[in-house]
Amino acid sequence: MLPLPSLTAQAGRLVELGVHTIAGLTAAELCAAAAAAGPRDGALLVVHPERAPASRLAELVEREGKRGFVVLDMTDVDAFTPTEQAPLPDAPVYAVDGVERGDELLNWSPDEALPAITARGRTPLALGEGVHWLLQQPEALERNRCFMTIGSRLRRPDGRLDARTPALWLSNGTGRDGRGRRGAPKIGWCWAGNRHTWLGFASAAGRAAVPVPTDENRRSQASVG
Repeated sequence: MLPLPSLTAQAGRLVELGVHTIAGLTAAELCAAAAAAGPRDGALLVVHPERAPASRLAELVEREGKRGFVVLDMTDVDAFTPTEQAPLPDAPVYAVDGVERGDELLNWSPDEALPAITARGRTPLALGEGVHWLLQQPEALERNRCFMTIGSRLRRPDGRLDARTPALWLSNGTGRDGRGRRGAPKIGWCWAGNRHTWLGFASAAGRAAVPVPTDENRRSQASVG
């Protein structure tokens, strides 16, 4: 798989797609944040899900002319929030280092994969992070080589985790997906105890907040200078 583009190039891509508008940022603010983060080779630029929820980003993903979508029975997709194993920085924009698709965990269940990921000192990718990866590199999804994002889970009112775990894969165009969506990137879910031969488990080495210089601050600094 090719390395990710620079953070500044990724910011330009997000602006091109209108993610900054969804997040309530200006194009200049998002690009300035990417520049302020430094080189960070191989890092992924992510807008916090509280500002850019997965439900809004899914349709911006495009692979081979097919737009992404959320499965019909996952109307609560934005209620899947980060777990304690995937703490997100308290910042509107952040960088994720060392993203891997997790092919070595194909045919593992989420319950089996999570301790294996954390034992390596890594953190499972959250759903929004997986979507951001596809915004930059839609080819990260391949037929029979897709991934789960178990850093996001839904917590029930009683405090227990919902048994569903979110994943990103390519639709077969069957059932309620519709034949026209065959090959389209898809946000769906699987049971935490089930294995799938075509789903690995995406993870990262870590996350770091990225400062977002506001347009007003930059104007003030320019006037002082």
